[in-house]
Amino acid sequence: MQKTIFLVDDNATNLTVAEEALVKYYRVIALSSAQQMFAALEKFTPDLILLDIEMPEMSGFEAMKRLKANTVFSEIPVIFLTGRTDSVSEAYGIETGARDFIMKPFSEPVLINRIRYHLQIDEIIRERTELLTKRTEQLVRLQNGIVYTFADLVESRDNNTGGHIDRTAGYMKILSDQMISEGVYADEILKWDLESVVSSARLHDLGKIAIPDSILNKPGPLTKEEFEKMKTHTNESVAIIEKAIKETGDAEFLQNAKLIAAYHHESWDGSGYPNGLKKYEIPLQARLMAIVDVYDALVSERPYKKPFSNEEALEIIKQSSGKQFDPLIVDVFVNANEKMKTAGSH
Repeated sequence: MQKTIFLVDDNATNLTVAEEALVKYYRVIALSSAQQMFAALEKFTPDLILLDIEMPEMSGFEAMKRLKANTVFSEIPVIFLTGRTDSVSEAYGIETGARDFIMKPFSEPVLINRIRYHLQIDEIIRERTELLTKRTEQLVRLQNGIVYTFADLVESRDNNTGGHIDRTAGYMKILSDQMISEGVYADEILKWDLESVVSSARLHDLGKIAIPDSILNKPGPLTKEEFEKMKTHTNESVAIIEKAIKETGDAEFLQNAKLIAAYHHESWDGSGYPNGLKKYEIPLQARLMAIVDVYDALVSERPYKKPFSNEEALEIIKQSSGKQFDPLIVDVFVNANEKMKTAGSH
């Protein structure tokens, strides 16, 4: 397919000479100002722009800044056409994002070869970017496949928690989005790969694999000794995830999984387990998981209890604000509760 080039120069002679040289090889759209270029960009996306620097109303440098500020146009390769020979202008042009400079008056072979070179480079970059994107997508699918497999393995052993893993992951996404919207811990959450955090939340009870069926599926309340054994699932989770990190590398989603699995039973007031952490000692990911985990347990049916209504569960969580749960997160949870109620309909 023939490549399209925008040729932008306010000098009619330069436009004519350059167009005659290029039209043999490319589709050329000649434009006499930066304003005309931006109007044309609304209809066409060129493969390359030849841009004069010294133009009235809007210079090439100003046009370049505007191009780079627009995500739609920022990756279009730009070559400056200029009669300037000073190193300051050249350095500034490269700093603004230009790929190259072609001095005026130019020769046809120089013009053609420079353009051909940069179009080839741009094509290589696009191909490699596309390949990298595909490989990243494959890795994400593999990662998610592993997460789902492990999560399903845990849930298949625990007869009491059908759908718990998927629901709590969904609640995590809703709660995180609401916190960003309300500006609560938003700076920290915006630094996360939120998809990775939500995916890794599915591994929060991975260590239950090591808990005997007689405890895991007991149809009534646990004895003190049984509860102590149940509590070990947090450390068991960490051991499994640390082994995965050692074998596969320090992947971000595994680090998130480790934080959530290790600390989602810690309490804001320090009364939780396994380490008795309190307040900001508890990672934010785990503080979020603590609330959605308890909420889902409350509104779900168990062999030893009927489900609480959404309103009853919400009241229990509000009463635990500042005790079991971070009070700021509880306030956001209350505001997001209708979305969660809809998403988690049993």
